[in-house]
Parts: sequence; C-alpha cells; structure tokens
Amino acid sequence: MARRGTGAENISTKFNQPYVVFYEDRNFQGRSYECSSDCADMSSYLSRCHSCRVQSGCFMVYDRNNYMGNQYFMRRGEYSDFQSMMGMTDIRSCRTIPMHRGSYRMRIYERDNFGGQMHEMMDDCDSIMDRYRMSDCQSCNVMDGHWLMYEQPHFRGRMMYMRPGEYRNFRDMGTSGMRFMSMRRITDMC
Repeated sequence: MARRGTGAENISTKFNQPYVVFYEDRNFQGRSYECSSDCADMSSYLSRCHSCRVQSGCFMVYDRNNYMGNQYFMRRGEYSDFQSMMGMTDIRSCRTIPMHRGSYRMRIYERDNFGGQMHEMMDDCDSIMDRYRMSDCQSCNVMDGHWLMYEQPHFRGRMMYMRPGEYRNFRDMGTSGMRFMSMRRITDMC
C-alpha cells in the first residue's frame, strides 16, 4: 500500500506492518509519501526525497529506481537529512524487509558462479579475510534469513541487501567493482 501523504500521518493502524513516510525536503518538510510495501519508482509520488520517518518495520532504500544503486538499511527512527547521515543525495526506490524468525545460513564464494573457496556462515562475520583468509567474495547462496553485505571489514562502507536466493555474480548486480568484506544478519524486529 502506498499513498500520497497529507503531512499529518495517521499511524495508529500501521504498527503491525512495515510503514514509512518519505518527505521531499530535509527535516520532514514538503510533500510526503506514505509507504508500507516495495516501491520501485517513487518519482510519481515525490519529485525528490531528502528525509523520512520509519514508523515500523525495516526497509532498504536505494538512490536509483528499480532497487538499483547505493543502498542503505533503515530501521524504526527518524532520518532528517539523507545527505549528511548516509551520503545519499536522494531516495528513488525502497524495499520492505520481512521479519525472519528462524536460522540464518549463507554460503559465500571467492569467485563468481560459486567458484573458488566456499564457506558456510550462520552468524555475522566482521572480516572474511581474518576469519576465512578470503580476500574477495564474488557470489553467494542465501539459504535462510536476510543479510547485509558490506564492502569493508567491521560492517562499514557501502552495503547490499541479500534475501534468500542464488547470487551468481555480484558484478552483474550493479555493484560496480565492490568487494564484500563483512556480512551481518538482519535480526532486527522488522
């Protein structure tokens, strides 16, 4: 469900589902857009997006349409200025992250098409170099749970959201030369 906001959000019935309000301007000003599902293109609702309030759930936001470009993980809270907080100039699409209850399991591979070294992970890894002596990760198979992969050790730098599925080649996903060096489970109550 998505609708254009009026500036006075009624959130009383929204707490049991993902819910976010995007604003055109910083500090929650300008036109707003209320969203509780995936949105591949926000341009028909807002000409730009510079702040938001996540009332419930977790979201990945993207600086390009169709879930492309730089990504940022958002949990419940207020984000008054994307530029200063995340380095993103605009939000163009968003994806809800469903709550996962159960185990987490992912296989990471050194090369694309599941080649090279393989390691199975069931918990967070703050450095694949330190833990596995792997200098790069180019493909993975997420069997259980939802994960964030980061380009630098210790969960820093640009990130990518991985939901269950096979990812044969990260370069084909528009990562433009990113190397993933740490991985974290999304365990928030989304």
